[in-house]
Amino acid sequence: PVVENVHVEGILRRTTAPAPGWTPELQERAESRVAALLNDFDYVGVIGVEFFETAEGELLANEIAPRVHNTGHWTQDGAGTSQFENHLRAVIGLPLGDTSARHAAAMVNLIGRVPEPVGTLLPDGAHLHLYGKSSRPGRKLGHVNLIGADAGEVAEAADRIEGSAPIG
Repeated sequence: PVVENVHVEGILRRTTAPAPGWTPELQERAESRVAALLNDFDYVGVIGVEFFETAEGELLANEIAPRVHNTGHWTQDGAGTSQFENHLRAVIGLPLGDTSARHAAAMVNLIGRVPEPVGTLLPDGAHLHLYGKSSRPGRKLGHVNLIGADAGEVAEAADRIEGSAPIG
């Protein structure tokens, strides 16, 4: 589904899937724009396309990532098939898996430092993914995927994670 990204200091901080303002019409518009791009380039694999939605409802491309992308990390725990698996399936010619969201989902990047794991893992439906990188300001060290039946509860849990993992 179309997702919503929130950036802090130019770095992706949170992705929410599906986007709070998601509609079938928005999905269709985004998919048709991306499909035209993929067809023009005869592209195979996962691609991340980030749009700005204007007040008039126009979609303006902001970033195109011809690879798996941080925006899709929520799919590891929240979609029928993750972006990583589907990328491999596409490249080796296997049928693609279901990309629909199984639940409400959010991904919170851990930037600069990793909070205490106990605090991070407290919410039900939280999945911690660490990259094994050393701490450094502005560096993505991992992310937490939050999955649940209620979008409001997932958003509240994401707020708590962000509060325990300030950018630093």
